[in-house]
Amino acid sequence: MNDKLLLNQLEYFHKGETRDVSFRLKQLNILKQAIRRYEEDFLHTLNKDLNKSKEEAFLTELGPLYQEITYVQRHLRKWAKPKRVKTAISHVGSKGYVYHEPHGVALIIAPWNYPLQLAFAPLIGAIAGGNCSVIKPSELTPYTSRLISQLVKAHFSEKYIAVVEGDASVSQSLLSKRFNYIFFTGSVGVGKKVMEAASRNLIPVTLELGGKSPVIIDKSAKLKLAAKRIAWGKFINAGQTCVAPDYALVHKEIQEEFLSHLKNEIENVYITKYEEGTYPRIVSERHFKRLLSFLDDGDIVAGGFSEEECLTISPTLLTDVKWDAPIMQEEIFGPILPIFSYEDDSEAMAIVRDKPEPLALYIFAEDQGVQHKFIHQLSYGGGCVNDTIMHLATPHLPFGGKGESGMGAYHGYESFSAFTNKKSVLKQSSRFDLPIRYKQDKRTMKLLRKLLR
Repeated sequence: MNDKLLLNQLEYFHKGETRDVSFRLKQLNILKQAIRRYEEDFLHTLNKDLNKSKEEAFLTELGPLYQEITYVQRHLRKWAKPKRVKTAISHVGSKGYVYHEPHGVALIIAPWNYPLQLAFAPLIGAIAGGNCSVIKPSELTPYTSRLISQLVKAHFSEKYIAVVEGDASVSQSLLSKRFNYIFFTGSVGVGKKVMEAASRNLIPVTLELGGKSPVIIDKSAKLKLAAKRIAWGKFINAGQTCVAPDYALVHKEIQEEFLSHLKNEIENVYITKYEEGTYPRIVSERHFKRLLSFLDDGDIVAGGFSEEECLTISPTLLTDVKWDAPIMQEEIFGPILPIFSYEDDSEAMAIVRDKPEPLALYIFAEDQGVQHKFIHQLSYGGGCVNDTIMHLATPHLPFGGKGESGMGAYHGYESFSAFTNKKSVLKQSSRFDLPIRYKQDKRTMKLLRKLLR
């Protein structure tokens, strides 16, 4: 990207048009209508890029965008109003306000696993916050990225929203520019590079990363339902989901029964899709070979099929995996689920704590005490009790990581907050001027101590 695009967007931003709330609402509606207009085309490109069925593509890509835009439209005027705050006793006569000021020009770097949703979901926040934006979609999903570019060019001025396509070198070039904000979704390794680049110019960032998200199955869980929901959360999009359960910790007393339910779920639902050719593919040959090597890290008890020509791997369960095996040293990001057993809650918590804080954690338990223990004694970005993934599908909950799994959050109000800066303004009265702050005598100090202590 040349500097001219960024300079043109900065010039347009400083004209102030994007700050008007009515303008923002209009642009959100334009985006919603454009996505509707291109809906069938996106369903087609998502199938070409990742072999996603129309049903899965709508559920995981388009549906969340419609919901997010509608929610932001309903609440934006309220969010954007200046917030009056209380006046401290030391500030008698003044009024304090908090203004949500847009950052300016935001860079949005989107990943390949949900190439449509994770390009436009941050854009919704950027528009709501009053920013201009540059989107860098993934080169690994070229058909969807190209359609994103076509949609933006057809409906928005380049000085307001632009798309820059290209490989990793293009991302590096973008990161060398002085954007006002960076929103990145991707791997932990690349996230560190983004943060390093941003630090050179002290650019604020939101990092939506990943990690090894555990699912814990307590002996009080409803096992058949747990197996159904865990299989869905793990194997949707061929496991290429940042909040997919990465490994399962099953209480030893119910391990065999749970494993039986999970096998049935895979064989009756997901293996059928795989055999019919409707199961999503792995995004690239490199990722395919990496995942294939993990199949040697344990005993395959379900699945284990693959087709290199189609870049597909069937949903697979592994047992007898060593904690130091390659599959447990990094996020799997594929349709392979290692299963471990634990004896008590303390052991399960120790296992989770031994790894960096995960983006998500899932607990299946009917026992309220067990739920409370795992919610409050483990640290993670977010998660679900008796479900998987669904916490990121509501605009009412912030979504984000902690530590190595990311920083910052978005969705709903949090998207608006992420793309704005809270600017504090104190409006002081000029009708009178209290002399107390100017005097340094003992009498004044005695009064100040009495007021402020």
